[in-house]
Amino acid sequence: MTAPLTPHDPPADEQSAGDGPAVLPADREELRTEARQAAVVAAAVAVAGVLLGLLWVWLAPRVPLISDGKAVYLKNSEGEQAIGADGTFVLLALGFGALSGAVVFLLRRRGGLPLVAGLAAGSLVASVIAWRVGTALGPTTDVVAAARAAGRGVVFDAPLKLAAKGALLAWPLAALAVHLLLTALFGPRDPDPDPHWPVPADPDPSA
Repeated sequence: MTAPLTPHDPPADEQSAGDGPAVLPADREELRTEARQAAVVAAAVAVAGVLLGLLWVWLAPRVPLISDGKAVYLKNSEGEQAIGADGTFVLLALGFGALSGAVVFLLRRRGGLPLVAGLAAGSLVASVIAWRVGTALGPTTDVVAAARAAGRGVVFDAPLKLAAKGALLAWPLAALAVHLLLTALFGPRDPDPDPHWPVPADPDPSA
């Protein structure tokens, strides 16, 4: 009697195909490249937050305070300087966001999800950095010490604050909106697939 024949093991490529789609080395390398580019974009945009913070300190209106020796009051209770500080931050952030979105698109037209994620993350971190830099370089946050140093009846500046924390989203929203718009208008297009025409069946010779 002869032993029953056993089928040969299937090739390695057929085994991997049965487990699902395999990731090719070229695809892995492309993913790594996109991840590195996204990290560079996030870091570069985040560093730009320092410039926004400096401009905010320079352009934001000051809130005047005055002390009577016992308490500190707003010199003008109907002033809009506090709102102006938030508005200045939002306007600057929108400009920085639009610029960063356009620059990222021009440098990397192919885009990709990692790049967009890096742009969004870097923009949000940049807003936080700008906020912290502005409050640190602006008028002192120790109002009591500033009032004592100024003296009774002397006007001094209130600390620079960002009352509406939603302003931190102005940069990332503007960056993503501009990048999406430019990608939709000028981004590369996928080639149209070749048309597949049905092959006519051979006529029945017996008919």
